Amino acid sequence: MRKNVDKRHFTIEKKLNRRDFLRVFGLGAASLAAAGMPRVIFAGRQSKGPNVLFIGVDDLRPQLGCYGHRQMLSPNIDSLASQGVIFLRSYCQVPVCGASRASLLTGVRPCRDRFIGYDTWAEKDLPGGLTLPKHFKNNGYHSISNGKIFHHTNDCRDSWSQSPWRPKGPWRNYLTEKNRQLDRTVGSGPAFESADVPDNAYFDGMIADKAISDLRRLKNMDKPFFLALGFLKPHLPFNAPKKYWDLYKEKDIDLADNPFRPKGAPDAALHNWGELRSYADIPKKGPLPEKTARTLVHGYYACVSYTDAQIGRVLAELDRLGLRDDTIVVLWGDHGWSLGEHGLWCKHCNFETSLHSPLIVRAPGVSGPKKTNALTEYLDIYPSLCELCNLPIPAHLEGKSFVPLLKNPDIPWSKAVFSRYYNGDSVKTDRYRYTEWRRKSGEVYARMLYDHSVDLVENVNISELPRNKELVQKLSKMLESVRFNR
Repeated sequence: MRKNVDKRHFTIEKKLNRRDFLRVFGLGAASLAAAGMPRVIFAGRQSKGPNVLFIGVDDLRPQLGCYGHRQMLSPNIDSLASQGVIFLRSYCQVPVCGASRASLLTGVRPCRDRFIGYDTWAEKDLPGGLTLPKHFKNNGYHSISNGKIFHHTNDCRDSWSQSPWRPKGPWRNYLTEKNRQLDRTVGSGPAFESADVPDNAYFDGMIADKAISDLRRLKNMDKPFFLALGFLKPHLPFNAPKKYWDLYKEKDIDLADNPFRPKGAPDAALHNWGELRSYADIPKKGPLPEKTARTLVHGYYACVSYTDAQIGRVLAELDRLGLRDDTIVVLWGDHGWSLGEHGLWCKHCNFETSLHSPLIVRAPGVSGPKKTNALTEYLDIYPSLCELCNLPIPAHLEGKSFVPLLKNPDIPWSKAVFSRYYNGDSVKTDRYRYTEWRRKSGEVYARMLYDHSVDLVENVNISELPRNKELVQKLSKMLESVRFNR
C-alpha cells in the first residue's frame, strides 16, 4: 500500500510545481473526513442533501433569449433562467472543449503544459486531481455522466458511481445515407443536416431519454445524486431534426455586423477556422459565401433550439417527479463560438465571442429571476456547488464561490477574470479586455486591448496607442499575478 501511495505522489509532483502539488494533494484528508459528515440541513429540514443536475452544452454561446437575443428560440433555457440567476458576464478558462472541461471539472487553471487543446485528458494533465463529481461521490452522492462531460468518455472514470454513458455510433451522427457514406469514405460529410426524424433519432434526444430514465430511478435512492448531462449540440456538424430548422426562415437570419479583421489586431489573434473547413461543403480558404454563412447560422440556431427542447424534457420530468425543490440546476456551455464575427468561425481565440460563455443557476431557496453583471469564471462553479451542498471546499480550487451573488446579484465582486489559449493570456475587467502573447522565454510578441465601454464587439485594438501605455502595463501586471506558466 505504501509503495502505491509513494508512486502516486511522484507522478503528480512531476507534473506540478511544489505549490500546485500541495494544493491539489492537500485536499485528500478533507475529502476523506467529509465522507463521514452528518446529514446536512437543507431547505429548512433534515435532508439527505440537495441533488445536483449539472447540464453542459457543447459550443453554446450566450446567444439565448434570456441573454437578450430576440431571434434565438430557447424557451426552456429561458424558463430555467426565469426561476434562477443568469450570470451575464461569465467566462470560460480555455476556448476549446477538452481543456475548458478539464479546468472546470478540476477547478484548476490552464498553463503552458496543462489543459491546452480540444483533446485534453484531465487525468493525464493533472494526475491525482480531485474532480468535482468525484468530490461529490466521495461525500455520499451517486454520480452519473451521460453524454459529453469530460471530452473523453473514460477520462477520470473513477469520478462516477457507474460507467460513463454516451450514445453509440460515429460522433458526427449523420442520419441520411448520403452523408453517412461521405463520412465513411471522405472522412467528413457536410457541416449541417436536417433529417425529418423524431428527436431521439439524434444523440441529444437519446441523452435526454437516458436522463429521464435515470431520474426515475434516482428518485427512490437513499442518497442524493449528481447527474451530469453533456448535450452535444450546437457542436458541428449542425445536425438537428427538420422541425427545428423550420422554426426559422433563413432569409431573416442575421449575419455578423463585423465580418472583418479588427483594426490593428495582431496575426496571433486570428485563425483559419480549421475545424469548420474540415467539412465537405466548406471552402478550404477564403471567406464563406453569404448563402453558406447564412445556412450555417441557421443550422446553429436550429441545433440550439433542438437541445433546448431536450433540456426542457429533462426539467419537466424533474418537476413531475417532485424533485425540483431538492435539486440545484447548473447550466453552462463549455465556451463561446464565433458566427462570422471578425471573419472567424468556431472558437479557438481570445476574443469575447469565444470566451464569453453562458451560466445559469437555479437553486432551492433562491428566488428568480435575477441577473448579475458580476465577473465570474467557470472555475467558480466547483466551489459554489460545494457551498450550496454544504460540502468542504477542497484546498486546491482556484475559483471563488458565487453563492453570495445568488442572494444579492449586485454586490461588489471580482475585479477581473482570466482565460488562456496556447500562448495568449487574457484578462477581462469591468471595462477592458487585454490579451498578450508570450514566448516560453517570457517575451511578449503580440498584444491587443479593447475598451468594452465603447467597443464591446472588439473592432479596434487600442493596445499600441501611446495614451494606453500605463493601462497596458497595469493589465499585464494583473496577468502576471496569475501567471499561467507558474
